Amino acid sequence: MFSFAQFGNDLYSGKRSFDFIGRRWVWYAVAVALMVMSFAALGLRGINPGIEFRGGSEFRVSKVSDTSDLIGQRAVQEVVADAQPRISSFGGDGVRVELSKLSPEKTTAVQKALAEAYDVPVANVSSDFVGASWGRDVSGKAAKGLVVFLVLVSLVIALYFRTWKMAFAGVVALLHDLLLTVGVYALVGFEVTPASVIGFLTILGYSLYDTVVVFDKVRENTEHITGTSKRTFAEAANLAVNQTLVRSINTSVVALLPVASILFIGAFILGAGTLKDIALALFVGIAAGTYSSVFIAPPLYVQLREAEPEILAQTERVQRRRTQDSVRPQDTARPKRVPATVGAAVDEGGTAPRPSGTAARPKPAGAGQQRRKQQPRKGGSKSKRGGGKRR
Repeated sequence: MFSFAQFGNDLYSGKRSFDFIGRRWVWYAVAVALMVMSFAALGLRGINPGIEFRGGSEFRVSKVSDTSDLIGQRAVQEVVADAQPRISSFGGDGVRVELSKLSPEKTTAVQKALAEAYDVPVANVSSDFVGASWGRDVSGKAAKGLVVFLVLVSLVIALYFRTWKMAFAGVVALLHDLLLTVGVYALVGFEVTPASVIGFLTILGYSLYDTVVVFDKVRENTEHITGTSKRTFAEAANLAVNQTLVRSINTSVVALLPVASILFIGAFILGAGTLKDIALALFVGIAAGTYSSVFIAPPLYVQLREAEPEILAQTERVQRRRTQDSVRPQDTARPKRVPATVGAAVDEGGTAPRPSGTAARPKPAGAGQQRRKQQPRKGGSKSKRGGGKRR
């Protein structure tokens, strides 16, 4: 039976391993394919900006019995013939209608037409105007915040790990996650709202956290790698990725479960539009961050370090040692122990057999007689004791 705990122990000890570093070109190809799809979606469909970025009039109709889009479209076009309203439902019994900027007279007329079409009182139809300048301010500040965030992150990682190559690999992984998330928004057609922008910035922090954890283990395994010849730099980094793989999976699953609940239950079933905007960004970003922290950032860092002279020399030393160990001469092997006389047996005392042709050592003369003299006769001592008189 499969045991996830045993699987993690095998990965940590090196008993089981996945070659993340050696197959880096496969992971690069997957990342490039995803980026091409994202750019294609942005070029063909584009981003669907919300009313906060476009500006315009917004109407909300509550407590309706039928949330059909066709009812609202007909009601709006009776007042504004050339209008192209964006109609969506919220909360299960509400309808939201978005239009371009209308005059106060037309706003009042559309409000009455929607109330009659959905058979609700006029008080249940609220109207609001959103200026595009507010959305532009939000997007401009978000872009500035993103640039400052990337610069500070690069400096912190470079100072903490004492190498700019880790910082470069981490920033590449962050940009991969951000572009992939924006591409998914363009592909599915979700509106980009200020809540979506907040979600974009949030996933950067999560992706960075996952990448830093993996990098910390890579640094631990490769800190003194140039002084050893047990494994190469790439193999030590690959072991670090395997050792943190289970942690990455557990963290991602724990983070994705509540986000998926918000996305599929809160957004699609309950109809909360704000939850949908931020949950999709979090869901895609967390999944993309897990992929980039394992399949993109560590292989890219190793590729940057492998060109260094010290790493090249250490890799050649490890390969040279392995070649010598595999082609060791036979005469240097330990010789087998062969008995002196074939077929000779060991006596009961455990002594080795005497080589053939060797004369036995003679015993000294009189040795047997002296030994016999020293042995007393049976009963002799008793007779002497018994025959004596007590005084």
